[in-house]
Amino acid sequence: MRSQKLKIKNRKGLILNAHLELPANQKPNYYAIFAHCFTCSSSLGAVRNVSRALTKDGFALVRFDFTGLGRSEGEFADSHFSANVEDLIDVHSYMTEHFDAPSLLVGHSLGGAAVLVAASQISQIKAVATIGAPADVEHVKHLFSHGIDEVKEKGEAEINIGGRPFKINTNFVEAFDRTDLPAIVKDLRKPLLILHSPIDTIVGINNAEKLYVSAHHPKSFVTLDNADHLLSKEKDSLYVGEVIGTWVKRYFPQVENTMLDTEGEQLVGHLNIVEDNFTTSIQTKNHTMIADEPASVGGSDFGPSPYEYLNAALAACTVMTLKMYAERKKWDLQEVFVYISHSRKHSNDLNIEVEKPKYLDHISKKLKFVGNLDNQQKERLKEIASRCPVHKTIASEVIFDTKILDL
Repeated sequence: MRSQKLKIKNRKGLILNAHLELPANQKPNYYAIFAHCFTCSSSLGAVRNVSRALTKDGFALVRFDFTGLGRSEGEFADSHFSANVEDLIDVHSYMTEHFDAPSLLVGHSLGGAAVLVAASQISQIKAVATIGAPADVEHVKHLFSHGIDEVKEKGEAEINIGGRPFKINTNFVEAFDRTDLPAIVKDLRKPLLILHSPIDTIVGINNAEKLYVSAHHPKSFVTLDNADHLLSKEKDSLYVGEVIGTWVKRYFPQVENTMLDTEGEQLVGHLNIVEDNFTTSIQTKNHTMIADEPASVGGSDFGPSPYEYLNAALAACTVMTLKMYAERKKWDLQEVFVYISHSRKHSNDLNIEVEKPKYLDHISKKLKFVGNLDNQQKERLKEIASRCPVHKTIASEVIFDTKILDL
């Protein structure tokens, strides 16, 4: 999974800070948008965890800061509920123009209410998931009720929410009185998943019941036992992402993963130079991998580098060989770690005598054993580590047979 930074201009000309989370192969089947909770931001741990869990199900997910929050431009007073909905629609339009139309909306708390309204106005949305969402937008007004009288008197006021100061104005307050959320949900007629904790002290569980009763089928409810409103426990937010990813597959066409043909060989590597820079797809009969170069040399760092894969092959072969040897000897080897680095070092620095001094490939292999082993056993395992098939292949002369295949 990789995150790509986006700068999205909304209808008011303000720049919204956003991140696009991509699946590991960088080729999403579908796009989704996440709307964060009231006064929160897209950097909240729960938002990141839900987003990244969804990428495992082939989604690319945009998480962004509403106007006046996080790193987005604008004032908090401009981040009223109607503006949140407008931001969602503007982000959807941006993604449709520059990538592909998002078809799933996910919203947390007040963001959940916002995605319900936005989904009613965006035809491309095929499904909606809410997390701890209120059934009544006015529900949020209690958070700033202590400043409403001052707003009526002066036109604006500074309030404190969760220990942070915010400025609100008349438009901000009135915007929370304009939405009949149950009526919108009743007319939504799109698959809806409602996730809510029965012990939520910020938005009570009765809100989930009201939304569920208002909605038409297909609708689903999942209880988030023992979770708090902000999903502050990592396991809760990861669970939410996994549940949404599994649920939504019911309503989306199954997309076949495009498999490269190995044409009878053990694996195939493919690079679309025009589109993918250095990002290379590697396909075996049953597995797909991504290789890339680090950003320091012009790559996108979407996967391990070629030499990191070489090191990985050597590491995997080493530990597997040691496992088999220790089991055959009935030694108490419980765990084995192998640390590997590849570099180029000069023969003089390595104290190696060659006919003509030069730089040589150098691989450092360090072993760590866990188990009841004496020094003699450890030394023998060190010897065996150099006898694994990949180690011997790298250390020996290899004959290459390269051919050109016709398209």
